[in-house]
Amino acid sequence: MSIFLNQDSKIIVQGITGGEGTKHTARMLAAGANVVGGVNARKAGTTVSHKDAAGADVELPVFASVGEAMEATGANVSVAFVPPAFSKDAGFEAIDAGIELLVIITEGIPVQDSAAIWAHATEKGNATRIIGPNCPGIISPGESLAGIIPSNITEKGKLGLVSKSGTLTYQMMYELRDLGFTTCIGIGGDPVIGTTHIDALAAFEKDPETEAIVMIGEIGGDAEERAAEFIKANVTKPVVGYVAGFTAPEGKTMGHAGAIVSGSSGTAQAKKEALEAAGVKVGKTPSETAQLMRDLLA
Repeated sequence: MSIFLNQDSKIIVQGITGGEGTKHTARMLAAGANVVGGVNARKAGTTVSHKDAAGADVELPVFASVGEAMEATGANVSVAFVPPAFSKDAGFEAIDAGIELLVIITEGIPVQDSAAIWAHATEKGNATRIIGPNCPGIISPGESLAGIIPSNITEKGKLGLVSKSGTLTYQMMYELRDLGFTTCIGIGGDPVIGTTHIDALAAFEKDPETEAIVMIGEIGGDAEERAAEFIKANVTKPVVGYVAGFTAPEGKTMGHAGAIVSGSSGTAQAKKEALEAAGVKVGKTPSETAQLMRDLLA
């Protein structure tokens, strides 16, 4: 099994005709994802040419709206490659259409716009799960890919992975490729995101094929501390963790917009201690974290 995304997921791409949308639609198709169309109101009624995982030619229809695309194709997942200035409107459109999963890849969306998207989804009863923004998306290896995660660096297996960082998602997938993953989720590091560490942890806990979980955090905020509390109270499966930023200077904003550290709050050490108090083994490097997982499962 996998969480949030599987081989039956039907994916549309908002911004399918743009540079990023074109490139990553091709990569999603090559990974075996069932991409069924895209959205660009100015090019509605046209098609875009791609190849599927078998190398066969496919013509994907372009629709005027997410609602129209869903009605015509049965899509239940949208991946948004839309510039920051238009991402709020794109998010609202997907939520209003009732898409089940919305993956927002875009970096640099104003925080107030991200907050508005999240609030709009809440007003609509949280029928739409949001992953992102500023994230690499989600992959269930051997089944489907919604986003920009490389599909050739790991296999299907028994681990679940949730990470704030895109590149560390990829590194951990590669480090543990011998064990493989049910699903890997890059949730993004912005101050306001949709799916959180806790959401993913809860889903992995319920998934019968996920035997152990890797959680990657980073300095700034208190998401990892809150995740530690959740793990202590609700997670029975083994969890290993890594927190990026042990060498970050205090008081300096690092990397992701959310990685702001003040005093001891939000430091890598504070997060490590909170996780270890919840029974999570925490590595000082990604490689050490991967070895901790191997040792746990040995």
